[in-house]
Amino acid sequence: MDYRAPTQDIGFVFRELAGLDEVLALPGFEEVNGELVDAVLEENARFVEQAVAPLNRAGDTKPATWDQGRVHTTPGFQEAFREFAAGGWQGLQHEPRWGGQGLPKLVAAATGENINSANLAFSLCPLLTDGVIEALAMVGSQAQQDLYIPPMLEGRWTGTMNLTEPQAGSDLALVKTRAVKQDDGSYRLSGQKIFITYGEHDLAENIVHLVLARTPEAPAGVKGISLFIVPKFLVNDDGTLGKRNDVWCASLEHKLGIHGSPTAVLMYGSGQGDAGPGAVGYLVGEENRGLEYMFIMMNAARFAVGIQGVALAERALQQAGAYAAERLQGRALEGSDGPVAIVHHPDVQRMLMTMRALTEGARALAYSAAAECDRARHDPDPQARARHQAVYDFLVPVVKGFSTESAVEVASLGIQVHGGMGFIEETGAAQYYRDARILPIYEGTTAIQANDFLGRKTLRDAGAVAGALAEQMRATIAQLEAQQADAGEHGAGLALIARRLTAAVAAYEQAVGFIVAHAREDQRAVFLGSVPYLMLAGVTLAGWQMARAALVCAGRPQGGDAEPFRARKLATAVFYAAHVLPRAQALSASIMEGGVAARYARAAENAE
Repeated sequence: MDYRAPTQDIGFVFRELAGLDEVLALPGFEEVNGELVDAVLEENARFVEQAVAPLNRAGDTKPATWDQGRVHTTPGFQEAFREFAAGGWQGLQHEPRWGGQGLPKLVAAATGENINSANLAFSLCPLLTDGVIEALAMVGSQAQQDLYIPPMLEGRWTGTMNLTEPQAGSDLALVKTRAVKQDDGSYRLSGQKIFITYGEHDLAENIVHLVLARTPEAPAGVKGISLFIVPKFLVNDDGTLGKRNDVWCASLEHKLGIHGSPTAVLMYGSGQGDAGPGAVGYLVGEENRGLEYMFIMMNAARFAVGIQGVALAERALQQAGAYAAERLQGRALEGSDGPVAIVHHPDVQRMLMTMRALTEGARALAYSAAAECDRARHDPDPQARARHQAVYDFLVPVVKGFSTESAVEVASLGIQVHGGMGFIEETGAAQYYRDARILPIYEGTTAIQANDFLGRKTLRDAGAVAGALAEQMRATIAQLEAQQADAGEHGAGLALIARRLTAAVAAYEQAVGFIVAHAREDQRAVFLGSVPYLMLAGVTLAGWQMARAALVCAGRPQGGDAEPFRARKLATAVFYAAHVLPRAQALSASIMEGGVAARYARAAENAE
């Protein structure tokens, strides 16, 4: 099935929910207007549909291969990456002073979604490169920025982040990679890193690794970790490439999905290359502040993985919808002369509508978060910037956790829509499920996102941001109730949305209140409900965005091509309220019963 970028829904969310016009009015975007944004989206759709999407199946069936330390990517990836680089897509959201285009993060979120939908495995290379650029832009020295960022923006070099080691997964306090300072100010690194996405490949001429390591005198734990730039090829002062560094790909992981993305085991200081023993590295910032710096990259990557969740869900939805419209099976519930397309069966409609509701709700939430980031960076009022930054920080773990868990659900439903054919690899539905399954794991599992969301994003300000968002949701409920009388045939739909959103917001507020009140006295009970709390926030906040969409679609008629789209969007919003928002109350109930559940969970653990 051919992939088509969902440009109509993207445009709707941009203008009706995320506030594109307000974002473009901020300082720094004087050269950007709505027509330019539309042109970028149109060209992005053309590129990903024609150059990237056709390689998705090939990446799954003909994955990257390892040969004596060298990695050969899927046939066709090199050509697509050259076109990606030539199109300037890597520099879309980055600063013009290094060769970027300086467009809003909101626009980059959409183009990022499209390339991830087209080919998740291919898109991981630019995703990690974006994170390296962002980290160096914020904490790298001027010389490091000037030397490393422009070639990455041009697509000549790519970037990775190296955190995980065999004994140090989520617990980075256990990192053992060693960095010894040299007389010239550089460092020599030795150690092993695993799960390094695009740690070795043939798409670009150089790879810039950001590596966590310890100096010999560093304190134990996370306070003794430093961050280093370790290029595959050393870089001369004039930007030309020098000797091959002592960083070597020992093997590639054999994975459940995203086969086209090479996941490398990297050896530092194993005596390879021609730069001498030990991988040459350069300190970023100050010693022992590496984890702090790496979190800049990780935060960018976590939002980007949330976008991947939206993207994968969109691709699975398109696949399932096309199959359901063509597959003839069974007679219509009301009776028919012969078999009908399965899309006419009520439960298939339920599954497809659930897939659409989760996808569109997650998209609206993610794009709204991206707009908050743009406001945090560009609003002229420092206090406003701080408020928007607080909201963006609050939303990032929700975008990552809710979108990726939803992607797994959507991809699983996609297989179910296909029936037995979904379990057959040739249909392609299974690939989306296999690819989706990594999304709630890498760049911090759902539990890690949830612990951050509960501990840092809710308890730190005693639920202030959470409460402010609840007030905004209640304002939307008031609009729904006020508009019901004038909505004509859509009044019942708006009433249903208002009713279900009211219950969801109450459940959300109840959970926030419980967490703030009990976190100190019964920490285990509260954190037992961290993932339910994260999902409760996702369900409710995405439902809020869908409610806002319903207000638009039930309002002024647009005519032309907009009417069928708006009718479908309104139907999806009503379905979300009826079938997804009720999850909020169940999730809240599980959080509220955390004390009793925690005691029994502990008893079960001790019984074993």
